[in-house]
Amino acid sequence: MKILFLGDIVGRAGRRAVTERLEALREAWKLDFVIANGENATNGMGLSAAHARALLAAGVDVLTLGDHAFDQRDMLTFCEQESRIIRPLNFARSAPGRGARLFSDQRGRKVLVAQVLGNVFMKRAFDDPFAAIDAVLKAHPLGGQAQAVVVDIHCEATSEKMAMGHFCDGRASLVVGTHTHIPTADAAILPGGTGFQADAGMCGDYDSVIGMDKAEPMRRFVTGMAKGRFQPANGEATLSGVYVETDERTGRATRIEMVRQGGRLSQAGP
Repeated sequence: MKILFLGDIVGRAGRRAVTERLEALREAWKLDFVIANGENATNGMGLSAAHARALLAAGVDVLTLGDHAFDQRDMLTFCEQESRIIRPLNFARSAPGRGARLFSDQRGRKVLVAQVLGNVFMKRAFDDPFAAIDAVLKAHPLGGQAQAVVVDIHCEATSEKMAMGHFCDGRASLVVGTHTHIPTADAAILPGGTGFQADAGMCGDYDSVIGMDKAEPMRRFVTGMAKGRFQPANGEATLSGVYVETDERTGRATRIEMVRQGGRLSQAGP
């Protein structure tokens, strides 16, 4: 199976990169399944129902969220109506939506998509992400009920992301980090057959400070004072993520490649 995971979509530039480029990539790379993190797609903070619909219509099969899952209030109800949106497993127990779900690709093969929030350096402590994902993976064994398993670990610390990769090794096709918006150069297949990259980067304008227009973040770093709100940068975006191919029988990764299309970080694809 050929799977593409796209990192955090940031603002209008990130949405534009996905809606304008994804269809051609699906055809050129013969993609079977596309997952994207959409939690910064609406003005850099959360995901609105309207923007979720546009991204799904553009060819994204599943959208994951994160710690900003419900910054856009209509997502509280929309994620209950739209099964293709996944919020973190270990969010508040009363939160709407689901943190893991089985999906089907166009050939009917089952893909489990799950997301957990890390705890290190995050603004609040969430439930244990390792216990949360362990229960889901035990219920959906790779190569059995699920022909592919993708885990989005949304957190700050690369150490926590790497630990999650090894914890899921042999039980997931891909473990990929999101949240920090900076792509890491560590795409690899772990010893048990799980593809891993500590951070997929972002779909956004890299002439920025992690996707935000440079002026306000720089002012705060230099002076310690805020003058306005952060606003997403709106130049040409790079479509950033990770591409993985899996074995049809076992679901384990056989190939993994970083993806950088357009903008400042562009490079050749798979």
